[in-house]
Amino acid sequence: MNKMIERFPAQLEEALQRATATTLQKHSAPFRSVFISGLGGSGIGGNFVQELVRSECKLPVVVSKGYYAPRWVNKHTLAICSSYSGNTEETLSTFEQLLSTGAKIVCIASGGKLIDLAKQHQLDYIELTPGWSSPRACLGFSVVAQLSVLRAAKLISGRIFGQVTRSATSLSKDQANISKKALQISHQIGSRTPVIYSADHLESVAVRWRQQINENSKMLCWHHVLPEMNHNELVGWKHDHPEVATIWLRNKDDFQRTSIRMDITKGILESKAGATIEVWSKGKSLAEQMFYLVHLGDWLSYHLSQDRKVDPVEIEVIDYLKNALSKV
Repeated sequence: MNKMIERFPAQLEEALQRATATTLQKHSAPFRSVFISGLGGSGIGGNFVQELVRSECKLPVVVSKGYYAPRWVNKHTLAICSSYSGNTEETLSTFEQLLSTGAKIVCIASGGKLIDLAKQHQLDYIELTPGWSSPRACLGFSVVAQLSVLRAAKLISGRIFGQVTRSATSLSKDQANISKKALQISHQIGSRTPVIYSADHLESVAVRWRQQINENSKMLCWHHVLPEMNHNELVGWKHDHPEVATIWLRNKDDFQRTSIRMDITKGILESKAGATIEVWSKGKSLAEQMFYLVHLGDWLSYHLSQDRKVDPVEIEVIDYLKNALSKV
């Protein structure tokens, strides 16, 4: 896992090179919506794309993490099905439903049934670099491939790709420092349960931290976003929780009122949580800030796994679940 995390900047660079070749067959109707289907390590890529293009794409972008395609999907929808393995049960179910909607379907996978079906139905598809044992380590491939589809559909410009390029460069140069900082944070967390808070426009990053800590570190963890957290979960902190470590993902570009809320809320919880950890992003653009936090969180999940003496790659319980599902 540490080798896969270490390769993240190079993965972004490789994905960017591949993205230049993305083209789409002509579609019969103008696009009015974007629908992305994906689960787990592939699904989180859709969440990042949704947030990264929010200020540029004029169409609604919806991410689905289930078995169903919504009824509003039609010939005016650009539908992206993303599964690194190409065999994700829920995504394949959604794909089959999309076929009758008239939507423009684009499949993204390293192989498997999804690519076979795309070829069978003569649909556009992007084949990702195969051979990565953990799909959750392929976030760079997933995000950049989906962005390249939106660019090929003329829904976004190429500006964001320059931001991703700068991200890859800065992460590569700062790799050692990022890992060192993550190690320090892991020691601060110790045996406590991490609770991650961020501004609403960084929720994909908070989700990524939670998922990586769940899978790599074998730890329970949860997240929430502000300002919504101030309207419900804050009351749940009425009592002390020394078994919890709060982690505040901060960004200098957070909405001013949200930033003020985070300062006040952090102050309220400092005396109630067992540890309070504040983490600031780096970078000039949203993409750079998000990918910096992603890389830091990935390294954190690895260091936590080492502290707990668990295998960060192993996901036996998920394998058991998939095997049990295949029999019913």
